[in-house]
Amino acid sequence: MLNYDLSPDHKLLKDSVRDFAENEIKPLRHELDKKEEFSYELTEKMFDMGFFGIVCPQEYGGQGMDYLSYILVIEELARVDACQAATVAAENSLGIGPLMNFGSKEQKEKYLPPLCTGKKLWGFGLTEPNAGSDAGNSKTNAVLKDGKWIINGSKIFITNAANEMTAGSTVQAITGTKDNGKKEVSCIIVEQATPGFTTKAMKDKMTWRSSNTAELYFDDVEVPEENILGKRGDGFKQMLKTLDSGRLAIAAMGVGGAQGAFEEALRYSQERVQFGKPIGHFQVNSFKLVDCAMEIEAARNLLYKACWLKDQGRAYTKEAAMAKVYASEVFGRVANHAVQIHGGYGLMEEYPVAKFYRDQKLLEIGEGTSEIQRIVIARQLGLN
Repeated sequence: MLNYDLSPDHKLLKDSVRDFAENEIKPLRHELDKKEEFSYELTEKMFDMGFFGIVCPQEYGGQGMDYLSYILVIEELARVDACQAATVAAENSLGIGPLMNFGSKEQKEKYLPPLCTGKKLWGFGLTEPNAGSDAGNSKTNAVLKDGKWIINGSKIFITNAANEMTAGSTVQAITGTKDNGKKEVSCIIVEQATPGFTTKAMKDKMTWRSSNTAELYFDDVEVPEENILGKRGDGFKQMLKTLDSGRLAIAAMGVGGAQGAFEEALRYSQERVQFGKPIGHFQVNSFKLVDCAMEIEAARNLLYKACWLKDQGRAYTKEAAMAKVYASEVFGRVANHAVQIHGGYGLMEEYPVAKFYRDQKLLEIGEGTSEIQRIVIARQLGLN
């Protein structure tokens, strides 16, 4: 028999995150967005709340919870502010995830505790100026010489990789050529203070303005041979697995953001009076809100099913891609309706729907564009 109720533990977690987001994040979100300021204060509080290392085993400092718990945290944070949700999502999915899933025992013991409880952040260096959807076009390379990897190249659009809390990044690099002539791709751990490794925070963003987004530069950066993550040549497979689970977090940001935008529009439609009655009483607006509510419910159910599959140890690649593309696009439609219902006020930054409208767009691009997701889904359906 199907049970759509959250467990008592899940409900308690969801409520506690909502209280935190309402009381700690909401009062600051507008000012942080306006200043493009990454909040160390909020990030430290989120560490104290246990939002980092949610699914990481307790032996490495994590919470040891299931994936649905993680998704509930991201959803509730995104309902108030995509930027704080992005900080938590990137740390868990892209920072902690690869080290937890592919690291040696020594690497896990060294890096995971500070990332779970030590208030340190970690980046995942994948995207390059000429290698976005075409990750195989990466130019960053690493040459093994005298027991050290020598890395040269650059990365772009890397979350959590250039602030005072950043301890390092996992970097995907070309480490040679396979027997079949294809590039050999590996992931290598690079600590922040390594000579030749520099980072630069990116500004003037339309979206996620108070999230830390970085450019990474490698100029003959030397790291020990043992800094390779997992096996040499497994970097591409590691990246695909990392993005599979990361898509669930992006989908959670879509569901949470859509919920937040919907609630703002619903509230405004009941307060704004035109022609003698609240505008939500006009069918043209009530039908918009009805459509929003239906699509959010469908997106949430799709996402939770994908999380259930992952927690059951079953294949979930197709469902993760479906949840990511659908939830992000639902958020776009909901944010658009929310701005329309607000009318001219929806175009003013003092109203939260303007930020929801801007923040939504990244979800259709980051961690695999909507177009790439449809290719992934098509392949899962057996379509070439």
